[in-house]
Amino acid sequence: MKTKDFALQVKGLSEDGTFEGYGSIFGNVDSYGEKVMPGAFVGSLAKHRREGSSVLMLWQHNADEPIGVWEDLAEDAKGLWGKGRLILEVQKAREVHALMKGKAIGGLSIGYREVKVTPDGNVRNLDELDLREISPVSFPANRRARIESVKSERMEEFACRLRDGDPMPIKDFEDILREAGVPKSMAVAIASHGYAKAIRSESEGSKANEPAAFLQALLRG
Repeated sequence: MKTKDFALQVKGLSEDGTFEGYGSIFGNVDSYGEKVMPGAFVGSLAKHRREGSSVLMLWQHNADEPIGVWEDLAEDAKGLWGKGRLILEVQKAREVHALMKGKAIGGLSIGYREVKVTPDGNVRNLDELDLREISPVSFPANRRARIESVKSERMEEFACRLRDGDPMPIKDFEDILREAGVPKSMAVAIASHGYAKAIRSESEGSKANEPAAFLQALLRG
């Protein structure tokens, strides 16, 4: 069985252990030179429903440590979405719940077997996968998934501070660029010139959302 990791962006984590997240993201090349394609899980999910079997929720892919159940799994335009529930009567599940609340868990990882793979130059397109389990894991390996997490969390803080009239310091903006994969020299140049100019323009009465729009356009590119 092979595994593949993605950043965990927990939504709606409740006191009863219920949470939502993406076990896989479509269409981007990961650090292994592989790309999960839309439709890769359709057949496997249908088979599980037909046979009454379940996609397991394990801790760090350890078959000796089941920690919960996946109550709903489906593909959408972004990837493989799941709604899971930690079984809090299990000690390890309570620990994972606490780690999720503290944002100390970094990713979800799928365990699968390849069914259909198509070579595409230097990339392997994973067209069909037999999904076996989805595990919370400490670190996501997928680079773009990490960037998406940085964009969502740091951009939220960035925009909030702009709305409050307290723009991030130039060095903090540079750190955001570095975390998003921008080379150091380029990050320094952009932060010291473009962002600094945008902050000055705002303080002189220009549109308050100019720095935010500047950063969003840069990270989208």
